[in-house]
Amino acid sequence: MMHTRNFIVSVLILFGCTQLFGQELRKEVCVNFRVGKALLDTAYADNAGRLSEIISFLQEIKNDTTLELVEVNFCGSASPEGSLGLNRRLAEERRGNLEYYVRRRVRIPGSVVRRCDQIFAWETLTLLVEQSDMPHKEEAVDVLRNVPETTYDSRGALTDSRRKHLMELQYGRTWRYMEKHFFPQMRNASLISVTVQPKPAPTPQPAVETAVPAQTDTAAVVQPVETAAQPDGPERSFYMALKTNMAYDVLAVPNIGVEFYLGKNWSLAGNWMYGWWSSDTKHRYWRIYGGEIAVRKWLGKQAAEKPLTGHHLGLYGQIFTYDFEWKGTGYMGGKPGGTLWESPNWAVGLEYGYSLPIGRRLNLDFAVGIGYWGGEYFTYEPLDGHYVWKSTKDRHWFGPTKAEISLVWLLGRGNTNDRKGGTK
Repeated sequence: MMHTRNFIVSVLILFGCTQLFGQELRKEVCVNFRVGKALLDTAYADNAGRLSEIISFLQEIKNDTTLELVEVNFCGSASPEGSLGLNRRLAEERRGNLEYYVRRRVRIPGSVVRRCDQIFAWETLTLLVEQSDMPHKEEAVDVLRNVPETTYDSRGALTDSRRKHLMELQYGRTWRYMEKHFFPQMRNASLISVTVQPKPAPTPQPAVETAVPAQTDTAAVVQPVETAAQPDGPERSFYMALKTNMAYDVLAVPNIGVEFYLGKNWSLAGNWMYGWWSSDTKHRYWRIYGGEIAVRKWLGKQAAEKPLTGHHLGLYGQIFTYDFEWKGTGYMGGKPGGTLWESPNWAVGLEYGYSLPIGRRLNLDFAVGIGYWGGEYFTYEPLDGHYVWKSTKDRHWFGPTKAEISLVWLLGRGNTNDRKGGTK
């Protein structure tokens, strides 16, 4: 008789390759990530052989006609000593990279794929503590088993966490003990949990009598056709932002910008401004429009913990036209009566800035730029309802060409600050 009990095979990926589970039908394979990195490097340590073992294992299950996949669960996690923002990003990217690697090589139906949201390998840490003889073990186990991982208030701000309680035990001595003895064994951990079960025996089909010639005995067998589902792509973190420069808004120049995170602390930003206010009876003019593209490199601890946050350096380019005049001499950049693309003014330069979290999905971005401003400009005088051109000059200016105080709205999966006021 065929057994119908499901069984589980888990592929555990740990930094120190520590075997914590010895239950039957459970397989352990260690794959190493570099500290603080999410890149699945096949040339690092013995990753090539171990990843090959995972692929072979899954292929064997798929090729075994007596077994079927029930669930493949991909998890990414990190050791608890880092900040919550950094660990969340590392866990999501490690999980995505591991899933991408596996599913490019093994055809897994999307219907059986699951992805866990846990950031820290708390169960691993709990087992390590329970099996140890560490001081005040009972208090640590009580926190690990009974305190929620995170607690938020009605506004979505983080108010309490399991990590905080552990750090407060014995005035930090418990946390320092775990940092020394346990965290190295769980650092950079990711997990693939594969659930398989024997395929159910085919259901016998009732015989159907068909009138045929007496001398002919015919049996028809219909084979089911199995269509393999196309694998879904792995879920990846996505970071972008919409913003407006409030310094321009105050000067009655509406503007909007967008910024995309490219990975490895690089981003690409662009914005557009357009303001046109005039009063011919008083000869008052205020016209400016144009745009900018910038490439930014994000620096420092905050940038490592959370994309699009913290210090940044960049290279920017601007193109614009303008017309400023209040009763006196007017100054026009660009061709009179022309468009932005006909003899515009332009600028290139270097910028420095800092993006400060002020809410769960809001930042304030301060930036200044110094560079070169070139192009033609024209001077004129308003006279009897007409504008009399006086001169045409070339602009050669080196100095401040950019000032930004932008309100930034963070968009994308995982693109949130940990608490109101930003990450800590």
